[in-house]
Amino acid sequence: MVQRSEEGIGQIVASTAIVHDYLTQRGGAERVVLALARAFPDAPVYTSLYEPESTFEEFAHVDVRPSRLNQVAALRRNHRVGLPLFATTFSRMKIDADVTVCSSSGWAHGVKTTGVKVVYCYTPARWLYQTERYLEGSLAPTLASPFLAPLRAWDRKAAKSADLYIAISSVVRGRIRSLYGREAMVIHPPVTVDSKGDGHEVEGVEPGYVLCVSRLLPYKNVDAVAEAFEELAGERLVVVGEGPLLDRYRSQAPANVRFVGGVSESQLRWLYRNSAGLVAASYEDFGLTPLEGLAFGKATAVLHGGGFLDTVVDGETGVFFDVPDPSAIADAVKRLLGSTWKPARLRQHLAGFDEDVFRAAITAAVDAVRP
Repeated sequence: MVQRSEEGIGQIVASTAIVHDYLTQRGGAERVVLALARAFPDAPVYTSLYEPESTFEEFAHVDVRPSRLNQVAALRRNHRVGLPLFATTFSRMKIDADVTVCSSSGWAHGVKTTGVKVVYCYTPARWLYQTERYLEGSLAPTLASPFLAPLRAWDRKAAKSADLYIAISSVVRGRIRSLYGREAMVIHPPVTVDSKGDGHEVEGVEPGYVLCVSRLLPYKNVDAVAEAFEELAGERLVVVGEGPLLDRYRSQAPANVRFVGGVSESQLRWLYRNSAGLVAASYEDFGLTPLEGLAFGKATAVLHGGGFLDTVVDGETGVFFDVPDPSAIADAVKRLLGSTWKPARLRQHLAGFDEDVFRAAITAAVDAVRP
């Protein structure tokens, strides 16, 4: 039975409900929400913003219930300008379900619930604890700065309200312990990329390039990756991804680097399939891209740290470099391209991140706390 709150947020009496920060992008977190929706097929998905045109089309088959903020088109186009509004929005949501699974990197864990609250945490909010680094290149730091102290207080209070915390990686578990004083179990996100689907060629891109798939934000260090290819004159780099730094990076890119912006799922499959390998220099919470590369039989050169420590085996599924410095990245790419990778070992490692493994772990965790 569907009810309506005075704030206009849908409430529903259900066994399980899912809450996510916002559905306005195509990224790893949004893929996880789809996996959660498959794990709990009767669960509605509550969120602040939902823009069907800019997130995965599979959400059209999910019961998505956005907040009143969704009426503001500017926020759907750029959620960062709405950061000061999200705490109030999620605080006003009251979810009536036996278990509410909050898929959160900062906001969804603030909802009120009538039942058990489980938080699946991608990371404590970067825009609260690493504000300048996360939001560089937009007006959001200026807009958000007066609100940071009260938002941090709100965030820590929201973290205390959870009955169970689940982290996506070992490094995120450490952040949760440090910032919130909470112990979390680790359940890795699943790899849900369709490696066998049709691929559509990206015009002007010839096979044999190194691929970087990343949102274009400061902490992703894509500028350092592009600069590394000034030392790799015989190689090419293709960068997939959007973000506030796209125009700057594109204008500064060496001649052998191409920024293609956002692409379709079929184009992304073609890019993975026709690459010589992948590179990532970001401070990742999990490190999904190397696993997606494995689905296509590709190894990755990655930064030695963060979530990549959970997802890459040095010398077996990829190579590490110690700092996000162009010279270090260039050296790692040379080692990557000069190595022979064993397909059987790549598939074996990937099997540990299958969606069936994720589904079994997340449903067991939820069932263990279900009233």
